[in-house]
Amino acid sequence: MKTENKERVFSVELKSKTHLKNVTLTNGTTENVLVEGTIGTLLEATFEEGIILEVIGSKGVLRLDLSPDEIKKTVEKPTKVNHQ
Repeated sequence: MKTENKERVFSVELKSKTHLKNVTLTNGTTENVLVEGTIGTLLEATFEEGIILEVIGSKGVLRLDLSPDEIKKTVEKPTKVNHQ
């Protein structure tokens, strides 16, 4: 039986470090990691090799391993209302 890796991989590639707004890493703890920046205006959004969502902007590229089928499945799910 084949098992799927549920973790998602992403990368952000910027043309210049001036487009990077903030990167926060805390050494030795389990605190959150924050990466902020801009890829500029949208030039193209495609699926490379059918499994990598690639969003190309004027200032960089964002890649995420996410297939069109997975996006379709999440859109088709009924939303749950969280009453707290």
